[in-house]
Amino acid sequence: MLSKRIIPCLDVKDGRTVKGINFVNLIDAGDPVEQGMIYAEQGADELVFLDITATHEKRKTLVTLVQKVAAKLNIPFTVGGGIKSVEDAFAALRAGADKISVNSAAVRRPELITELANRFGAQCVVVAIDAKKVADDVWKIHLNGGRLETDLELFSWAKEAESRGAGEILFTSMNNDGTKQGFANEALAQLSEIVNIPIIASGGAGTMEHFKDTFTTGKADAALAASIFHFNMIAIPDLKRYLKKEGLAIRV
Repeated sequence: MLSKRIIPCLDVKDGRTVKGINFVNLIDAGDPVEQGMIYAEQGADELVFLDITATHEKRKTLVTLVQKVAAKLNIPFTVGGGIKSVEDAFAALRAGADKISVNSAAVRRPELITELANRFGAQCVVVAIDAKKVADDVWKIHLNGGRLETDLELFSWAKEAESRGAGEILFTSMNNDGTKQGFANEALAQLSEIVNIPIIASGGAGTMEHFKDTFTTGKADAALAASIFHFNMIAIPDLKRYLKKEGLAIRV
């Protein structure tokens, strides 16, 4: 049985970690390199860094951040935000990232997923999906950091992403994001039936029980969280001990 993974996420804006609720009302949450080091020391399995306001002009800033992170970390980390081409991905990976995450660019040009998988291997390609539940069992994909609703639907897009070469799906429920009311486990369980690649649950973590629930009810392979770690609401070592005690396969 593969171990379940705990993944702190650092949303980076102008070189600082930020956190909001339902993708808005962002507040400063610290220095991403320092936080990454702390999480690695605490036993995080991986890290995710997302440049949430990335533009072409900021690409050098992101590469510099990746270099700083890579110099300090000994665990895998994923970088996303503004990666629109094989060249962008190569720059991040060459700077030290282990995986790259694509979201809006993959929706606008799905061939990008295949190009990245062919060049770097599927294990390096994470397709991030931001979706909002708009009706019963209807989840609409949103782009540009949640600002733009599309006609694409969560489950069909996840399946297409897998078929095009994605190695993992990072699904963020916009309804749950920042609420600390738990993950979107019903949708996650449906996703697990549809795709055969690992699913990272994101959006809604507030208690240790929420992690247990997403690994059991939601059938997620990994759970990503931000504010509960940034603001010391839950310590990663305590969380891992709890999950281990609950019978889950966890690296401690």
